[in-house]
Amino acid sequence: MEFDRYTISLLLLRPEAPRLSEDEEAALQDAHMSHLADLHEAGHLLAAGPVLGPPDRELRGFSILSVDPERALELKDEDPAVKAGKYRVEAFQWLLPAGLVHFTAGHLPRSMAEAQRG
Repeated sequence: MEFDRYTISLLLLRPEAPRLSEDEEAALQDAHMSHLADLHEAGHLLAAGPVLGPPDRELRGFSILSVDPERALELKDEDPAVKAGKYRVEAFQWLLPAGLVHFTAGHLPRSMAEAQRG
């Protein structure tokens, strides 16, 4: 059997994440979203989104990338929210039977304002 290879990336809240003001938090979230949109436009990121749950959860987001786990970590480490110490990233290779999943072109919002406009 042939397999397609993807990388699953988990965005995890650091317990020692810096405390930010509401304005700083909003700006960092927009920078984070813009970074994801850049990765998507470059063809590295196939899908990404938040993981919902209680506010004190560690797991905050989930991504599927078209690059190997080492490259995924390099790309994700450039995320402004990771650089700011808010999040850390783990990456794992994901194997699926060839052709089982298909990703279509789409658009990732670059900010919360754009996401809310829908």
